[in-house]
Amino acid sequence: MPPDYSGQNLQGRSFKSQNLTGANFRNADIKGANFTNAILKDADFTGTKAGLQRPWTIGLLMSSWLLSGISGFFSITFGVFVAYLFNTEAQRTANFIAGIVCLIVMLVFWIITIYKGLTTGLGTIAFAFAFAFAFAFAGAVAFTGAGTGAFAFALAFAVAVAVAFAGAFAGAFAVAFTGAVAVTVTVAVAVAVAVALTVAFARAFASAVAVAGAFAVNFTGGFAVVFTLFSAYIGWRSLAGNEKEAWVRSFAIAFAATGGTSFCNADLTDADFTGATLKNTDLRKSNLTRTRFYEAKKLDFARVDNSILAKGDILNLLVTGNGRGKSYAAANLKGANLIGADLKEANLKDADITEATFQGTCLEWANLTLAQAVGTNFTSAQMTGACVEAWNIESTTKLDNVDCRFIYLLENPKPETDDRERRPSSGDFQRGEFTKLFEEVLNTVDLIFRDGIDWKAFVNAFQTVQDQNEGTDLALQSIENKGDGVVVVKVGVPVDADKEKIHSDFTQNYQLALQAVEEKYKAVLQAKDEEINFHRQQGGKIQEMIISLANKPIDVRVDNKVENKNMINSNDSSRNINVGRDFKATGTINLGEISGAVTNTINELPPSPEPGKPGIKELLTQLQAAIEVDTNLNKEDKADALEQVKALAEAGKNPQEGAIKKAAKTAIKILKGTIASLPSATKLVEQCSNLLPLISNLLGLG
Repeated sequence: MPPDYSGQNLQGRSFKSQNLTGANFRNADIKGANFTNAILKDADFTGTKAGLQRPWTIGLLMSSWLLSGISGFFSITFGVFVAYLFNTEAQRTANFIAGIVCLIVMLVFWIITIYKGLTTGLGTIAFAFAFAFAFAFAGAVAFTGAGTGAFAFALAFAVAVAVAFAGAFAGAFAVAFTGAVAVTVTVAVAVAVAVALTVAFARAFASAVAVAGAFAVNFTGGFAVVFTLFSAYIGWRSLAGNEKEAWVRSFAIAFAATGGTSFCNADLTDADFTGATLKNTDLRKSNLTRTRFYEAKKLDFARVDNSILAKGDILNLLVTGNGRGKSYAAANLKGANLIGADLKEANLKDADITEATFQGTCLEWANLTLAQAVGTNFTSAQMTGACVEAWNIESTTKLDNVDCRFIYLLENPKPETDDRERRPSSGDFQRGEFTKLFEEVLNTVDLIFRDGIDWKAFVNAFQTVQDQNEGTDLALQSIENKGDGVVVVKVGVPVDADKEKIHSDFTQNYQLALQAVEEKYKAVLQAKDEEINFHRQQGGKIQEMIISLANKPIDVRVDNKVENKNMINSNDSSRNINVGRDFKATGTINLGEISGAVTNTINELPPSPEPGKPGIKELLTQLQAAIEVDTNLNKEDKADALEQVKALAEAGKNPQEGAIKKAAKTAIKILKGTIASLPSATKLVEQCSNLLPLISNLLGLG
C-alpha cells in the first residue's frame, strides 16, 4: 500500500532515491525536503507547501540586503567622486571634464539598460570606457595634466560597473526571495544604508570637499538613492519575465532554490500538484509527463531549466487551464497535463502533444494541423469543428467517447472553393462514429512513394515483410494517387502491431528489391547487347536470323547446315543456338513446349562419367526442375529462365567453342538477374546459388 504522509510536517526530510509510487502528500509541509532521484509516479501533492525553510529564507534575505548595501556603498563612492570632480579647486578644468564625461556615460548606461537590457548596457559602457577615458585623459593633459583627472574618472567608472552588477542582482534576488513586498523593504533598507553611508562618507571627505561639502553630501545621497532604485527596477523586471534580463532571472531563481524542496531527476509521471505552493523548488531534469500543475502557486519561481515549464505561456496554460483563442503553434507540450482545459479556437498547429492528456478538454474549433499526437489521450474531449489535417496519431492515441459533431480535414479551403473536407460531408457524427472514422488510421501503416511504384519490387518487399513479421496479418487496404508521382499505399495491421518496425522493414526491403530489379534490367539489357554483337560476328555463317517484334524478347534460331561431300556418309551437322524465349504468333507463352524443348536438349548431353558425382546433365536437370516448381516467378520470367537453361545445355555439347561459350556466360548473367528480384528466403534462390557456380565451372566459364 502506498505510504500516506498527508497533512504531516516533512520539512527537511530526505526521500532521496526512494520508490514512492502513489504516495499521498496531500496538504503536507515539504519545505526543504529532498526527493532527488525518487520515483513519485501518481503521487498526490495536492495543496502541499514546498520551497525554503525559514532559516534559509532569512539567510538569503539577509544576503540580498547585504548585496543591496554593497550596491549602495558603490553608488555613494561613485557620487562622491563625481562631486569631488565638480567641486575641487585644484585642477578645476580637468576635474570638470572628467565629471561631465562620467555622468554622460552613466546616463547612457541607464537609458540603454532600460530599453535594451542589462547585458547590452554593460557592453556599451565597456566600449564607451575606452573612448571616454581617452577623451578625459586628452582633456586633462591639454589643460592641467593627466594624473588626477584620468585617475578619478577611471576609478569612478569602475565603481559604476560594480554598482550596475551588484544592484541588478540585489533587486532580482529580493524579488525571487520574498516577492513584491520584500523588494520594497530591500530597496528601503538599501536607500537607508546609502543615505547613512553618504553622510559618513561625506564627513570623511570633508577635507576634500571643504568648498562645497553640502553639495557633495546632497549629490552623493541623491545619486545613491536613484541608482539603488534603478538596480531594484532591473531586478524586478527580470523576475517579471522580461526576456532582456532572462539571465539575471535564471541566476536569481537558481540561487534562491538553494536549500529549497528538490525534485531534481525525480520521476513525477502523473503526479498531482493541484493547488500546491512551489516557490523556490528545484524541478531540474525531472520527468514531468502528465504532471498536473493546475492552480499551482509560485510555479514561476521554481527552477525548471529546459522543461515545458520554461516558457511562460505554456506554464500559464498548465496552471490556469485557459488557452482559449491563443496560439501555441509549434509549441512543446509533450506530456502536458491539460485535463479539463479550455482550448477552444486555440492554434496547436505543428505542436508536439505526444503523451499529453486532453481528457475532457474543450478543443472545439481548435487547429490540430500537423500536431504530433502519438500516445495522446483525448478521452471525452470536445472536438466539434476542429481541424485535424495531417495530424499524427496511431494505436496508442486514445479517442474514446470524443464529443464531436463534425471535423475538417483541411486547414485551408481548396483553391477557388470553400471546401475544407468536412467530415461527415453533411449532417453530424452519431455517437461513436468519430472514433470509427479514425480506426482505419489507427490500424494502418501509410507507405508513401514519391516517384511512383515499381510493383514487382513492391510485391517482393511485401512478401518479405510478411515473412519477417510472421503472425502479423498484413493486408492492402487502399492505393491513392496524390498526383505529381506521389502514391500512398495503406496497409492494414493488427491493433497491437509494431507499426514503426513494419514501416522500417518495408522501406528497407523495397529499396533492396528495387535495386535487384534494376540489376536484373541491366543484366537483361547487357545480355541483349551481347546477343546482337554475337549475331553480327556470325553474319557470314548464319543463313537466317529471326528478330522478334519491337519491344518483344528476341527469339533467335540458327540452323547452320554444313554439307560435307568429302565424307563417306553424308550427315546433317545441324547446330541450333537458342537465345531468348519462344513466342507464338499471338504473343502467348507455352511453358509446356519450352520445358519439353529444354528437356530434349539436356537429354542429348552425356551422363556424368563419375558415379555419385553430378555432371553438367544432372546439374541442368536439377536447375530446370527448381525453376519449374518455383511459385515466385511469373510466367514470363519462368519462360525466360528455362530458355537460359536450354542455352547452357547447348553450351554443354561443345563448351570450347567461343560463340557458344559467350552465349553461356550471357545465360548465367540473366539467371542471376532473375533470382536477384526474388526474396532471399525462397528455395529457388538457394538452389541457384549452389547450382550456378558448379555449372559455370563445368563449362569453363570461370
